[in-house]
Amino acid sequence: MAMEGEHSGSTSPPTPALEVLEANNELSLVEGNTSFFKTFFNGANAILGNGVLLVPYALASGGWLSLILLFTIFIFVTYTGLLIKRCMEADQSIKHYSDIGEHAFGKIGKVVVSIVLYADLYMATTGFLILEGDNLHSLFPRVAIHALGISIDGKSSFIIIMAIILLPTVLLDNLSIFAYISATGCVASLLVLGSIIWVGALEGVGFHQAQTTTLLNWKGIPTAISLYMLCYTSHPIFPTLYTSMQKKHHFFKALLLSFAFSSFIYVSMAILGYLMFGSRVESQITLNLPTHKIGSKIAIYVTVITPLVKYALLLKPVVITTESSFPSKYMKNVFFKIVIRAVLVATQVIVALALPFFGYLMALAGAVLGATGSLTIPCLCYLKISSNAKINRRLVESIYIWVIVCSSILILVSGTYTSLVNIVHEIMHK
Repeated sequence: MAMEGEHSGSTSPPTPALEVLEANNELSLVEGNTSFFKTFFNGANAILGNGVLLVPYALASGGWLSLILLFTIFIFVTYTGLLIKRCMEADQSIKHYSDIGEHAFGKIGKVVVSIVLYADLYMATTGFLILEGDNLHSLFPRVAIHALGISIDGKSSFIIIMAIILLPTVLLDNLSIFAYISATGCVASLLVLGSIIWVGALEGVGFHQAQTTTLLNWKGIPTAISLYMLCYTSHPIFPTLYTSMQKKHHFFKALLLSFAFSSFIYVSMAILGYLMFGSRVESQITLNLPTHKIGSKIAIYVTVITPLVKYALLLKPVVITTESSFPSKYMKNVFFKIVIRAVLVATQVIVALALPFFGYLMALAGAVLGATGSLTIPCLCYLKISSNAKINRRLVESIYIWVIVCSSILILVSGTYTSLVNIVHEIMHK
C-alpha cells in the first residue's frame, strides 16, 4: 500500500486517497505535469509497502521454488498495469480506478471497485496498528498497561497507545503535509534492506540457515502466494499516476521500471531473510532481529516510523466514504466528524486486538483484495471496455487475460480458505 499525488509541481508519493481528496478540494493533482523519473519514483513508492517485511516469511512458507510464483505474479501485475493504461486511453473521462469500473460495468462496477478499494485501505491501516504493536513490543518488552484493575499485555498496550497517538492525524482534513513527508517511502525500503544486510554480514547473525530451508512446501503455497500478491496491491492508484504524467506514452516504461525496482527489493529481502533465519523467520522479519544491534535498531525504528506518516492519508478515503453514508446535514458538524473518525479508529483497534496475527491477516488481504484489485478487475474491465469499443484483440492475448483471471480466482479461493483456517486455529489456541 502507498500514496499518490502531485501538488504544485512538487513530487509527493501517490495514494488512493487522492481521488477522494480531489473531490473535496483538499489536495490537487497537476494533470500532465509529472516527469518520467517522478512517475517511476511515485510508482515504486506505491508498490513498496508492508510486503518488504513479509516476503521472507512468504518464502519460508512456500520454499525456494515459491519464488517462481513471485516472478509469475510480477509478470501478471505488470501486464494488468498495461491493461489499466489501455482502459484509460479508451476514454479521456476516466481519471480514477473507480471510473474504470463504472465505464466497463456501470454503477455496479463502480460500487464493486469502490468496495475493494475501501476494504483494501481499511485492512492495510489495521495492519499498521498490528505492525506497530509487534515492533514496539520487541523494542520495549516490559511495557504494559495496568490501570483500574485492568492488565493489558505489552503488544496490545502498544496497539492502543499508537491508535491514540494517530487519532489526531485522522481528525485533520488537510493532509498534504503528510504527502510530502512520505516521499521518503522508497528510501525507507532501501534503508530496511541495507540494515538487514548489515545485521547479517557485520553483526554476527550471518547467512548460515540454509540447512533449515525447504525447496518446496506444498502446504504453505497458498499462504506464500497470498503474501506475494499482497506485495502488488497498488493498481488502484495507477490511473492517477497516468493522468499526472506529462508524456503519457512513456507511462508503461515508467511502470515497468517501478515494478522491476520493487521486485528487486522484495526478492533481495526474501532471500536474505530466509538465509538468515530459515524456517524460524517471523511474519515480520524485524521481529527476528537482535534488538541490541545497531542495524536492527535502524530497521525497526524505520519500520515503526513509516506507518506514522502513512496511516492518516491512507485512511482518508475510508473516513470520507463512511461520513458520506450519513445525511449531508451532518457533514459540517465538527463533533459528528470527530465521533465518526474516533469510532472508525476504535473498530480498527478492536480488529487488531482480536486478530493480532499479522502474517495471516495480510495473507487474507492479499488473497481477497490483492488478487481482486490487481488482477481480476483490470482484466475484466479491459475485456468489457475493449469489447464495447470494438477493439480487436488477438486470440493469444484473450487467452492470456483469461489465464490471469482464472489464476486470480484460484489465489482468491485457496488463499482465503488457508488464511481463515490459520486465523481460526490461532484464535482457538490463543
